[in-house]
Amino acid sequence: MEDTRTVSIVLLGDPGCGKSTLLSRLSQGQHAPKVSGPLPTLHDLDQPFIFDISMYNRPYRFEFYDTSCSENYTLLRPDFVVLCFDVTDRGSLTNVPGVWRKDVTRHYRRDGEDPPLMMLGLKRDARVEDEGVVYPQEGYRIAQEMRCDRYAECSAATGELVSEVFEDIARTAAKTTTDAGGLTQGGCVLM
Repeated sequence: MEDTRTVSIVLLGDPGCGKSTLLSRLSQGQHAPKVSGPLPTLHDLDQPFIFDISMYNRPYRFEFYDTSCSENYTLLRPDFVVLCFDVTDRGSLTNVPGVWRKDVTRHYRRDGEDPPLMMLGLKRDARVEDEGVVYPQEGYRIAQEMRCDRYAECSAATGELVSEVFEDIARTAAKTTTDAGGLTQGGCVLM
């Protein structure tokens, strides 16, 4: 039996953008979109939130860290970073390149390279036509400008596209354990 490969993944983004809700939804397992009722409350002391899966005929352990406790996230050394924002809050999007992307370079750069990045729009279910709303093409454009490897959106509250987002995170995270690494050769892939 092959050794389990462990990949650390940190979710960065403004408080209240939906990171904890996403992890809570993911903690419900593969049938999460069908689960009704309130999602469980996750606690900072329970971190990392661990998901053991098998991909590419290998076992992987994904350790997710939520940055709700702002002092501790700078001490982490993640293999993969997910930059999160609330699609109903333009300020949340503005902070992705203005604050969070800069923090990735400042705190997580190793050997002259940043870890692989994904930009994730959350609260997709709450998007309504309004002045402050962020549309997918705008988020995608900013993800490209920041040289993110992936861009996706989902709704943790309803479960919409959560399985697809987790699969995309898992595929990119699994690549970080290979010699080629998880960085793409350029460009951003839209999910």
